[in-house]
Amino acid sequence: MELQEIGHIYTDFSEKFGIPRQSGLVKGLKGRIVLKPEFRNTEILRGLDGYSYLWIIWGFSEVKREHWSATVAPPRLGGKRKMGVFATRSPFRPNPIGLSSVKLECITWDDTLGPVIDVSGIDMLDGTPIYDLKPYLPHVDSHPDARGGFAADVKAHTLSVCIADKFLQIIEPEERDNVIQLLEQDPRTAFIHDEERIWGIRYHGYNIRFQVCDDTLTVVEVMICESKV
Repeated sequence: MELQEIGHIYTDFSEKFGIPRQSGLVKGLKGRIVLKPEFRNTEILRGLDGYSYLWIIWGFSEVKREHWSATVAPPRLGGKRKMGVFATRSPFRPNPIGLSSVKLECITWDDTLGPVIDVSGIDMLDGTPIYDLKPYLPHVDSHPDARGGFAADVKAHTLSVCIADKFLQIIEPEERDNVIQLLEQDPRTAFIHDEERIWGIRYHGYNIRFQVCDDTLTVVEVMICESKV
């Protein structure tokens, strides 16, 4: 079986660090799906605008590993407890395929790019290859009584974010909530808790540097990346 890329998604994440661990955690994060030329046909999307959410099947294009392991150490468990790879959403899998549920914002037509699909709640790197799109069906895809395994025990962990007004003013008003929610998710490597260490994430053309003490994240610098100028 050979998977064929149908297009790519373009997001505000130029590097893996800082991307939410799951789709939907930061609902305001946006992406644009652009199809490859052979799929730029309005007929291929007929009826898609009747759905509120989509499943995106995509590839972990930045995962560079020749071998996979039967067990992985989930970050939310501190990086020390191991679980079976099929009990996690780790990118280090027999097949490096991701699955995300995103909100369909709109479908527009571009004279150069053809149909463009705007979505939100993304958890993907800029330029991630897309293999398939499927509609989210609420009457069969939603299971409110489902058990969440070990993930349910750690899902509520968030940080308090302290960001001075002088740094907040550097960030565009419409992106401020997204930045705060990204930081609340604690983007650090889970098993490193060095209070003196300065971390940094790149999002939407900003380099946001921060430190964490106990459960409080303090932003110490916000810089505009050259690519945004």
